[in-house]
Amino acid sequence: MACGALALLFAVSPLIPGPALAQGGCYGELKTFATAPAAPGFPEGIAVHGNLVYVSGPATFGTAGQGPSKIAVFDRDSKVLKSTIVVAGEALGAEHALSCIAIDGNGRVYALSTQLGLLRFTKTGHRYVQESYGDPLPDLPACGAAAPGEACSPTPFPTLPIPNDIAFDDDGYAYVTDSLQATIFRYPPGGGAPEIWFQSMALVGGGDLPIGVNGIRLDPQREHVYFSVTFSLANQSLGSIYRLPLVDAPEEADLELVHDYAAGEAPDGFAFGKSGKLYVALAAANAISVLDEHGVEESRIESAPGDEMPLDAPANVAFNDPAQTLLIVNHASFSQNPAHFGVLRVWVGDKADPLEKPWIP
Repeated sequence: MACGALALLFAVSPLIPGPALAQGGCYGELKTFATAPAAPGFPEGIAVHGNLVYVSGPATFGTAGQGPSKIAVFDRDSKVLKSTIVVAGEALGAEHALSCIAIDGNGRVYALSTQLGLLRFTKTGHRYVQESYGDPLPDLPACGAAAPGEACSPTPFPTLPIPNDIAFDDDGYAYVTDSLQATIFRYPPGGGAPEIWFQSMALVGGGDLPIGVNGIRLDPQREHVYFSVTFSLANQSLGSIYRLPLVDAPEEADLELVHDYAAGEAPDGFAFGKSGKLYVALAAANAISVLDEHGVEESRIESAPGDEMPLDAPANVAFNDPAQTLLIVNHASFSQNPAHFGVLRVWVGDKADPLEKPWIP
């Protein structure tokens, strides 16, 4: 049956559960993959390795006095919670958060901590051993107040660093977005101190929640680094996907616009499919935008009436390749509804463009 005919069948038959609402596309029904505990809540990062799905959090403010950050480990096929990685060493009386995660060739998990920097977790038997891999991001002064030659942030006022997303390249460099300092940092292979890789006023966020540069991934050809800017300083209803060449020192002139979201939709994390399509989480629109290889939006995935868990500020996506489904992290950052913390799944008929998982000593 053709996709259009299938959608029509679901639309006219109230007794048949329908697919996710899609503009210009046809996808499966949005279903719950897993729920996340209310504590720590606010999940954001997701990574798939073998038959394990890692989900990290909390990615939120107001955590002072609350419990430690955690990574939930689910079985990809049974969807059962297999274990929980509890972050050690946080000063729980102060703000602490865990945003996104990545995996290396050995299956070790890397997670971005606002307090502790880039952490690495190695599975040993039935537990995960934590170690420090990369230093915390530096607190940069605003360039207008910096001393000559001092590293600084292009933001118009000083802000604290907020590490958000992470992507490896094949050589083992880890690219990390700093959403409040308008900077993409790069950790060298083996970790250590992060260095400024790219800065621009285009990465500065605006509005009441000035989240600028956010999600980050390499393209399938490994020629460009793609990243999202959630809220533009110049126009707070504007969010964008940009790209830069994968070189040691990109310049402002190298920055290319891929796609604009002009209605306050807040592009967040994203992932490339094997098809070359880009699946972008739109946090404020409660939708997944699907861009073709030219950056043109060809469809959207949205909740349908009656979904057991609706899309609620989706923050990031990953693929379950055997099932050809997209896994979507419900951040619920605007509603703050604990019942919506979790991971959704939807059949998209696509697999992942495999993320770089370098072999790191």
